[in-house]
Amino acid sequence: MRKIILDCERMKFPDTGLYHYCMNLGKYLEKNIDLHNEQLFFYTPPGEQHWSYSKANHFTQNPLQKFILPSVKSFDIWHSTYQNTHYMPMLNKKIKVVLSIHDLNFMYDERKTPAKKQKYLRYLQGLINRADAIICISEFSKKDVLQHCAIKNKPMFVIHNGTNLLVSPELTPQSYKPRKPFLFSIGVINRKKNFHVLLPLLKKNTMELLIAGKYDDPDYLSFIKKESKAMGVADNVHLLGAVSEHEKSWYYNNCRAFAFPSVSEGFGLPVVEAMSCGKPLFLSDKTALPEIGGDVSFYFNDFNSDNMQQVFNTCMEQYDANGFQEKIKARGLSFNWHKSARQYLEVYRSLY
Repeated sequence: MRKIILDCERMKFPDTGLYHYCMNLGKYLEKNIDLHNEQLFFYTPPGEQHWSYSKANHFTQNPLQKFILPSVKSFDIWHSTYQNTHYMPMLNKKIKVVLSIHDLNFMYDERKTPAKKQKYLRYLQGLINRADAIICISEFSKKDVLQHCAIKNKPMFVIHNGTNLLVSPELTPQSYKPRKPFLFSIGVINRKKNFHVLLPLLKKNTMELLIAGKYDDPDYLSFIKKESKAMGVADNVHLLGAVSEHEKSWYYNNCRAFAFPSVSEGFGLPVVEAMSCGKPLFLSDKTALPEIGGDVSFYFNDFNSDNMQQVFNTCMEQYDANGFQEKIKARGLSFNWHKSARQYLEVYRSLY
């Protein structure tokens, strides 16, 4: 019986892309594993052990295990799901290690010094050196890794994420319910998500902008509020903070359009979530977003306010006239966690 352990340590940060990546991958690996020949276990933080078939298949993560991992000598595969992990069996070379690399976003962070970027690269290189196989979540991420890291002929795979299945759309009495047509965006609220470039779209359109997501950068949050006030659109800008899955589903399903102007994405999970509703998609043309958005999305090739306004108006007319909704939904279906999980299992099995 082959034994696989999936490192879900990053689930200690709810309402993040890595949280949903670990949980969805874990759930769909369980659905597709060969029960006669394989066993799947999870390395999870306390309180995040309720979503799988059996709590008995969980090892409880402890921060002290950064220094000494629990014994894994009976396992065949350790899958590190985070490229900056501190939890990896570095010494026991009998267990094969799969490393997921989501992005090299730090290389695009203007706030990080060259010395700090090199420090991060050295750490990542150490993990790559220990890994037996590398998985990137987009061709863009793979290209970045090949440019900045030494893979040394290790097998390397690209496996797209699946889409998070949206639950029933529902607001609570405490939820914010917009009074006008609205643009929706979601993501951790920090500068690389670039939400502020959407503010000028409100000046010539009678609509609101709703941004959901965990507050990660107080300075950037203040900047958005200051800019919206200076433009005279503050009354139509609503920063929702973290929202429930039901609320998120409501906002996706009821928005006029979904906008995601991020400049640093290894994949862009909100894009495929929005696709499932068939809404117009307005994305930046940076990093992995064109790869994920494909030809059913509209792109801002710069963030000049007049150009963005023209793109928005022209493309909304195209969307309304050309039946884009079904094309968008069809592309969304191609990002499927069943398919992704089967691809991950093939990688594991290549290492037995």
